[in-house]
Amino acid sequence: MQFVLDPFRQVGQRGYFLRDIVRAFRDPRTYGPEVFRQMRNIGVDSLPLTAIVAAFIGAVTAFQTRYQLFGGVQLSVVGLISRQSIVLELGPLLTGLVLTGRVGARITAEIGTMRVTEQIDALETLAYDPVAYLVVPRVIACLVMLPVLVILADAIGVGSAMFTAVTATDVTAAAFAEGLRLEFAPFQIVYSVIKATIFGAAIAFFCSYEGYTANVGAEGVGRSTAQAVVITSVAILVLDAVTALLLAPYLQA
Repeated sequence: MQFVLDPFRQVGQRGYFLRDIVRAFRDPRTYGPEVFRQMRNIGVDSLPLTAIVAAFIGAVTAFQTRYQLFGGVQLSVVGLISRQSIVLELGPLLTGLVLTGRVGARITAEIGTMRVTEQIDALETLAYDPVAYLVVPRVIACLVMLPVLVILADAIGVGSAMFTAVTATDVTAAAFAEGLRLEFAPFQIVYSVIKATIFGAAIAFFCSYEGYTANVGAEGVGRSTAQAVVITSVAILVLDAVTALLLAPYLQA
């Protein structure tokens, strides 16, 4: 019986936590000063990692695409496939997964450490809303900075793909650029940003929850951090599939 009821209890607890986050948005004086610091920690400090991942994604995508083509196919297809693969899927998905490890683990560890050292209890004693002070700034920072990082990753990925295709294969810059323009629709960029926003919300919510409910002791923080990364990664994959199912029909130029 406990095995049957446990998933419902977990969903209910996260539902109550989401309710507390929504309520905490009504207290901007508490979370306002922390937002920009979290934007720097989550967004600006993640720029080098995002750029490196995006550059290698673009290079591998272009290289593999070119040498998987059979004879008679126009080489401009390399630009088309690279753009579609990076902008629609690889850019937002891999950026979200990579930042789950960097940003999500940090969020869980920070909040979890405050939980086990009773700093959250101290905030409540001082009449501070711990959700508004700890969780809301991280939620806002993820919602704002993940789309920015994904846009950057898309640009670097496509640029790296073009550089690799031109320098390491027989694809010309003109042919690659022609493929980039082929069947392009502005909603494809919007689609990538929508995915990034959803992934950012998932990282902030699940990782904050695991840290906020961490058990006492260093072992509890470590367990919560590992669990947060796993849960968030699976959630991102599920959300990626659901988003594609709902919005893919609107991607045609």
